[in-house]
Amino acid sequence: MDINSLKYARSHEWVALEGKSATIGITDFAVRQLTDLVHIELPKVGRTIRQGETFGEVESVKAVSDLYAPLSGEITAVNDKLADDLGVLSDDPFGKGWVIKVTVTDPSSLAELMDRKAYEAHCAEEENHA
Repeated sequence: MDINSLKYARSHEWVALEGKSATIGITDFAVRQLTDLVHIELPKVGRTIRQGETFGEVESVKAVSDLYAPLSGEITAVNDKLADDLGVLSDDPFGKGWVIKVTVTDPSSLAELMDRKAYEAHCAEEENHA
């Protein structure tokens, strides 16, 4: 997947949109910040999520971080394989490490997300304030 074609949320989720179908995951930056991942809590297929709402969480040895919906829609698929192999999030966060798939109800909410360049600037700013 071309990371430059994705959209990014300030909370470190990425979105790949194809028509009304969005694939959502967490970024390489988020995975590096969390370090040793130990558990992920995923939502159920069929759940409706709203932009900015928590839909799950990922736990590392040092913290539990909420996963936030970068778009509103209905969850159509969940990557259940992550529960058995969290290493996929580190090894391939923009491919096999996807978290959920959503049918988007409000495509205009994509305008609130950042492109890769803006996201990288956001991450650099976060690191400088850490």
